[in-house]
Amino acid sequence: MKIGDLAARTGVAPRLLRYYEQVGILHPIRSSNGYRAYGEPAIERVLQIRELLDVGLTTDMIREVLPCLGAEPKPRECPPAKDLDGLRSQLVNIEKRIDVLQRNRQAIKKFLSAWEEADTTLEPTSG
Repeated sequence: MKIGDLAARTGVAPRLLRYYEQVGILHPIRSSNGYRAYGEPAIERVLQIRELLDVGLTTDMIREVLPCLGAEPKPRECPPAKDLDGLRSQLVNIEKRIDVLQRNRQAIKKFLSAWEEADTTLEPTSG
């Protein structure tokens, strides 16, 4: 697929996709006419890049860890990470965000449950 198709399927602007290529975290195939071509796996790759950026990883961190984020990472086959302390710090931040999200999910569930219970106990008014 062409860059415009990938952009449409991921919601990421073509300019940003070209930037991902420039910093080495997205690797299109170049056709004979020089156009970028992407396979179906590029969709998941772009979405994963967006998620990693959203939780605070830098493109440098992503470039280091992305090749090793498969189903069963094998650290000895991965290039050595330069910023392990930064990755550890980001992991702590992600875990904190998960805790906050879980607490908020529970609070919203309780709120909705209370409203649903109250709604079923109220008698309809006739007027």
